[in-house]
Amino acid sequence: MANVALRDDKEESRQSTDSDGSEPFLRPGGAFAATICLSKAAIGAGVLSIAAHCGEVGAGFQAMSLVTGAWLTVWSIDMIARVCIETGRWSFEDLCELVHPAFAALTGFINASMCVGCAAAYLMVAGQVYQVLLDADDKARARFVVFVGVFLCGPLALARHVSFMRHLAACSMVALLFLVVSVAWFAGTRGVAESVTKENFLEGVENATVFTRVNSLNTVVFAYTNQFNAPQLLGEISEPKELNMAAAARWSSLLSLVLYSMASVLGVLAFGVNQKDTLVLGLSPARTEAYVQLCLLAVMFSSLMTRLALFSHCGWGQRCFQFHVYPVRQFVAYLVRKLRGRKATQEKDVMYLGQSLTRWLDILCALTTVVLAILVAVVMTSLRSVLNFIGAFASSYISYIVPPVCLLALRGQKDFWSAEMAPVVLFAVGAFFFIFGTYAAVVS
Repeated sequence: MANVALRDDKEESRQSTDSDGSEPFLRPGGAFAATICLSKAAIGAGVLSIAAHCGEVGAGFQAMSLVTGAWLTVWSIDMIARVCIETGRWSFEDLCELVHPAFAALTGFINASMCVGCAAAYLMVAGQVYQVLLDADDKARARFVVFVGVFLCGPLALARHVSFMRHLAACSMVALLFLVVSVAWFAGTRGVAESVTKENFLEGVENATVFTRVNSLNTVVFAYTNQFNAPQLLGEISEPKELNMAAAARWSSLLSLVLYSMASVLGVLAFGVNQKDTLVLGLSPARTEAYVQLCLLAVMFSSLMTRLALFSHCGWGQRCFQFHVYPVRQFVAYLVRKLRGRKATQEKDVMYLGQSLTRWLDILCALTTVVLAILVAVVMTSLRSVLNFIGAFASSYISYIVPPVCLLALRGQKDFWSAEMAPVVLFAVGAFFFIFGTYAAVVS
């Protein structure tokens, strides 16, 4: 099913030209469209909590972390591109079979866990926006999360195919930029927070521990993570794939770096070094201001837009790019395909009520993912805690462990430590966050 969608998307990319023969702006398969999609896959809930960490560890440490995170992301996506192009495989599970089927299953499980956590984080953001706008209590927030999950995310999670969310992704980026502008407006009209001094702005609070700094790094790792969609995007991107993907990786990382830096600095200046869980909650004192209300509605749109259908150049259709639901469905489809002994290109299947068994299993997986996301979003109230754990456990594994291991397996390296140094260094970074970062997140 995934391969059929991939062929459809490639055909759409080849045919996507204007009547005068020129290539349309944000065309499917273009490097710029891939840049927007990679940026949206990275820029999301992390923007809302990154300022709180900056207040704790200081702008100096935060700047170093953000620059390093951008560089590592480009490095990681380059490794993924090299493996995908040389093997012709366009999913993490298929890439990891280069190492061992058990490694592919483990990767799929961790990737699915991260995506469920991300989906829950977006529902939590929507709940916080509702709470701030209407001054609602926690019970009302939980009811709203359930309502949105069941009646919006549930039906729209059933879209069949994967494609570029280029137009809505661009709108979502604008919405998050509007949030940063609103925070700047808040700081400009009310002045710099009283708790901010030159020393703690640059160096952080005095009681910041090693765990505080590691959790800040965990959030940065989560903030940049878009590698889970890189194989699918690479499969759809036009030739030359490696050059276009490299450009998309650099520009998306630069966009993320700029937006995260602005959110970090302006968030600390507006709300102080010891602030609330997210920028959304920080804006609650100005909830009656029109610009804040408009900003919060834009943030809610941005957090839920990954479930919305895409209006493509050929009309309304079942086209959406489920940034976080689709990888879970793909992992389950991979497991079921292996258990049933089917090939990835095999299209004939048993039919029930007009739908194939594969499609029914896909529907069940999508709905189960939404239910799990709703449960997490209702039970958990601290977005920072969720993002810290996801960043350490799942994002570091997907971003910094899988790409170098797959590249080494492709190169046929028998002795891991005698391999080229770049994959080894990236693997060491991933192992640090996966082990010590997860411990810091749990302890905190």
